[in-house]
Amino acid sequence: MLLEYYGYIKALHLIFVVSWFAALFYLPRLFVYQIEAFHKPSPEKEILGKQLKIMAKRLWFIIGWPSSILATFFGVLLLVANSSLLQLGWMHVKLAFIVLLWIYHLKSHQMYKQLQLDDVRYSSTFMRLWNEGATLILFAVIFLVILKSSINWIFGVIGIFVLGILLMLGFKLYKRIREKNPEA
Repeated sequence: MLLEYYGYIKALHLIFVVSWFAALFYLPRLFVYQIEAFHKPSPEKEILGKQLKIMAKRLWFIIGWPSSILATFFGVLLLVANSSLLQLGWMHVKLAFIVLLWIYHLKSHQMYKQLQLDDVRYSSTFMRLWNEGATLILFAVIFLVILKSSINWIFGVIGIFVLGILLMLGFKLYKRIREKNPEA
C-alpha cells in the first residue's frame, strides 16, 4: 500500500527536510544577533532583544519543530514502505547522522529556551561556529544518500572536516575584519 505512494512520501520527506534545515540554519544566526543585542546599551538592548525573541519563537515553533517532526515521520514511512533499506550499511550511517541531527536540534532548543530568558551562556563567536553544525551534518547525509556507500561517505566526511577548517579560518578572518571595522 505505502509503495504505491512512495514518490509522494519521498517528496514530502524532502520538503520537510529542507524546511527543517532552513530553521536550523537561521535559528543560530538569530542567536548571534540576540547575544550581540544583549550587550548593547538600553533601550536598544530591550527593543532588539524583544524583536529577536519573537522572530526566534516564530521560526522555531512554526517552521523548526513541525518540519523536524514531519521530516522524521515521512522518513520513517519511507523505511516502512521499503524496509530493505535497513539492510544497507550506508543507511545505518545515515541514521546515525540523523540521531546526531536530532541531538543538534534538541541542544539548539535548549539554547533557544535560555536566550528567551535572557540567560546568555555562549558568545556570538561560539554561535557562529554552532551555526555550521547543521551544515556539516547536511553534507554528510547528502554524500551518503547520493553515493549510497558506507565506505565512500568517508571521503565526504573528510571533505566536511576540510570545509569545517576552512569555515573556522573564514570566521577568524571575518572576526579580524569586524575588529578593524565594526560596521562590517
